[in-house]
Amino acid sequence: MEGTTLALIQLGAVFFGLGVLGRVAAKIGLSPIPLYLVGGLVFGTGGLIELHEVDEFIHIASEIGVVLLLLLLGLEYTAAELVTGMRRSWPAGLLDIALNATPGVIVALMLGLGFTGAIALAGVTYISSSGIVAKVLNDLGRLGNRETPVILSILVFEDLAMAAYLPALTAVLAGVGFVAGLTTLGIALVAVTVVLVVALRYGKYVSAVVASDDREIFLLKLLGAALLVAGLASAVQVSAAVGAFLLGIAISDSTAHNATKILEPLRDLFAAMFFVLFGLSTDPASIPPVLGWAILLAVVTTATKIGTGWWAAKRTGASPLGRARAGTALVARGEFSIVIAGLAVTAGALPAEFAALATTYVLLMAILGPIAARVVEPITRWLLDLAAARRRTDPVPD
Repeated sequence: MEGTTLALIQLGAVFFGLGVLGRVAAKIGLSPIPLYLVGGLVFGTGGLIELHEVDEFIHIASEIGVVLLLLLLGLEYTAAELVTGMRRSWPAGLLDIALNATPGVIVALMLGLGFTGAIALAGVTYISSSGIVAKVLNDLGRLGNRETPVILSILVFEDLAMAAYLPALTAVLAGVGFVAGLTTLGIALVAVTVVLVVALRYGKYVSAVVASDDREIFLLKLLGAALLVAGLASAVQVSAAVGAFLLGIAISDSTAHNATKILEPLRDLFAAMFFVLFGLSTDPASIPPVLGWAILLAVVTTATKIGTGWWAAKRTGASPLGRARAGTALVARGEFSIVIAGLAVTAGALPAEFAALATTYVLLMAILGPIAARVVEPITRWLLDLAAARRRTDPVPD
């Protein structure tokens, strides 16, 4: 069978299989991310069937998937919302970093992954999945709840933190010196500042450049601008993902809304390829040795995320039930954690053990997060009722 024919068959099977997995995920009320990762594990190195004819396409498609994931994330925010969110959430944001990055650092050092592994795994355990959190809040009808602005402000802080973290991680993975690393980080921070200023003052002009009444032209300009900016960002050692995120911030108003509508199907398609590629690059046989560590990280970082959300919501006067909902909403890890792990694996700076640990951890957290958000209300109400009953039966002191 010719290479092109076999590639079409394999690619068709991959797309159809992902569609089936997505349908299953929707039926059971979970994010499709863990099932996409499992699909990659099945058809990747050490899996049941290896897909050799479509490796190059999936690799390029996964890179586009990262760009579109971050572009649409940037489109969700205006520069004013980012600035306001940062001012409101910085104490909770700093607590979030301290509580949730630290377990990743400790486990990486215990596994002998060194400084590079510690920096990478810290990002994997720190960042919540904005996509999963937003979907869960919408599915459970909690967008209007009192604690929801707190959740969203923490997510904004995390996304902005990533704009500084990803260039620093890229520099560490490339093994550049301290001065070069600081230069890369400085370029990223200057870029973020410039984009925020441009978006605040001249966002309408940026939007006008990419806007078009013709859907075809609009799509071509959007996708072309995103890939161009991502490529230029990568060329100056600033993550391509950060470049796409900043472009999304700079596009505002109705143009951002229209861009989101037109790009969402493409994002879903190429992002699925990204998760599949990460699964393809992970040997299932490497998972059992790190399963215990992944479970330990999952337990610890579930508790630390709940603690972060509880404390942040308490500062705004939310009820105990609202604090519990805020904490569990932040539990899920997903696309950003895999982006970070993918950068580390692609750079070849870390062993296969790291990819296996990250994959297993994200699988656990992407499943655990939505479940925790759904069961938190009945469990919290039961605990509150139990505490109230105990207070009523306790003897009154003389």
